[in-house]
Amino acid sequence: MRIAQVSPLFESVPPALYGGTERVVAYLTDELVKAGHEVALFASGDSRTSAELVSCSEVALRLDERQLDPVSLHLIMMEKVLKRADEFDIIHSHVDCIGFVLGRRTRVPCINTLHGRLDRIEHDFIFGEYGESPMVSISNAQRAPREGANWIATVYHGVPPDLYSLNRGRGDYLLYVGRISPEKKVDSAIRIAELSGIRIKIAAKVDRTDLDYFNQRIRPLLKNPLVEFIGEVNDREKNELLGSALAFLHPVDWPEPFGLSMLEAFACGTPVIARRRGSIPEVVDHGVTGFIFETDEEAAGYIMKLCPGLSRTQVRRRFEERFLAERMAQDYLNAYELTIDRGRGAWL
Repeated sequence: MRIAQVSPLFESVPPALYGGTERVVAYLTDELVKAGHEVALFASGDSRTSAELVSCSEVALRLDERQLDPVSLHLIMMEKVLKRADEFDIIHSHVDCIGFVLGRRTRVPCINTLHGRLDRIEHDFIFGEYGESPMVSISNAQRAPREGANWIATVYHGVPPDLYSLNRGRGDYLLYVGRISPEKKVDSAIRIAELSGIRIKIAAKVDRTDLDYFNQRIRPLLKNPLVEFIGEVNDREKNELLGSALAFLHPVDWPEPFGLSMLEAFACGTPVIARRRGSIPEVVDHGVTGFIFETDEEAAGYIMKLCPGLSRTQVRRRFEERFLAERMAQDYLNAYELTIDRGRGAWL
C-alpha cells in the first residue's frame, strides 16, 4: 500500500525531547515501512525515519528561534500533500482539524487522527462543516463529545518493544513525565508525594504559553525537599527514570484522550497511578498495571499500601499484550482498508 503520513510540524518525528503526537507518527511510520508498505512522511526536515521524508519546515517549529507562524507552514504542507496525492492509496493526517481540507480536494481516500481533546466549542463548527471526514479515535472516551462523527475505528497507541526495557527492581521515588499546564495537575502529583512521604522527580517541559502558570503556581512547590525538578528528558534518560521509579503519576484533570507516557512506564514495568478521567480506564488495568484514583488521598493510599505488591514483570507483559507498535500499525492498516473500500463505493 502507498501511504502518506502527515505529521504536525511542532516537533520532529520522533521528537528529540517531549512530544506525543509526533512520537506516535514515528512509531507508526516505521512499522508500516517494516511491513513492506511504501510510505512518505510529511514532517519537519530534522525528522528521522525509514520512510521517504518530505520536508515541510527546516526544523521542528518549537526549536526554530525565528518563531515562524505555524498556520502558514502547515498550509504549505497541505499543498505539498495535495500535489502528490495521486501517488498514494491513502492519506493519513495527524494535523488536527486542518487535515480535513485534504478529503475535500482529492479523490484519494483521507483519514484523520486527532490526538487531542474534542470537547472545545470550536469543534462544534469544525465537525458541523466536515462531518463526513473519516476519523480514527485514539480511545473510545475521546469520541464522547463527538458521537456523530464519521468514526472508522479506535486505535490505541503502541510503542516499539525494544525502546524501553523492563527494570525488575523496585524504585524508591515517584515520577511525573510530561508537560506542565493546569490540566496536567503537577501540583496534584506533588501533593500525592507529600501525602505518601515519598520523593518525586518531575521531568517536564514548560511551553511559553504556560510559563506564567509555572512561575506562579508550580515553581513555589519545587522548594519542597521531596521534589526534584529535572526538566525535559530524551528517551535514554526517560528509560532510566521510568525504570527506577516506584510508580508513575498521571494525575490529569481533563478528558484525557490517551496518555502515551503511561505506555512508556508500562514498558519499563513501572505501575501507573492515574486519575479517572477520559481514557484512563481503557489504558490502566486497575490492580494489574496500576491504580485508578479520584482524590489525591486515594492515590497516596494506593502507593503506600498496594503499589509495592504489583508485579513489574506482569506490568511489562500486559504492555506487550496490548500496546506494541506492531499491533497499532496493523489496526491502522485495517482502518485504511475500510476507508478505501468506502471511498470506492462513494465514486461508483
